[in-house]
Amino acid sequence: MKQIEVVAAIIRKEDKIFATQRGYGEWKDWWEFPGGKMEPGETPEEALKREIREELSTEISVDEFLCTVEYDYPKFHLTMHCYLCSLLTEALHLNEHEAARWLSMNNLDSVEWLPADLEVVDELKKQI
Repeated sequence: MKQIEVVAAIIRKEDKIFATQRGYGEWKDWWEFPGGKMEPGETPEEALKREIREELSTEISVDEFLCTVEYDYPKFHLTMHCYLCSLLTEALHLNEHEAARWLSMNNLDSVEWLPADLEVVDELKKQI
């Protein structure tokens, strides 16, 4: 089975979490935490900062490791390293996603999360 390793940013602002909606591919319209594939030689933190710059045209601080999710999708195995992050600049621009929302912890279940990201949501709820 194909292996894919990615990083995900759980961007927090006040008491809300930033969620993005996929605008392409097999999982179009499902919700996820922004991020993407690590490039050879990159640390997870470097990959996250680069991916968020590319996807959202903003700068983040990678604050704390949250968890690593291992998930088997039908066509590949995903390893997703998740970090709690905060914005260093206020402006966000959706370069790849269809939509985005700031969700309170009580509203995390209001969107249809990708299966691997749902495991991150469950981890976040444990910390409330």
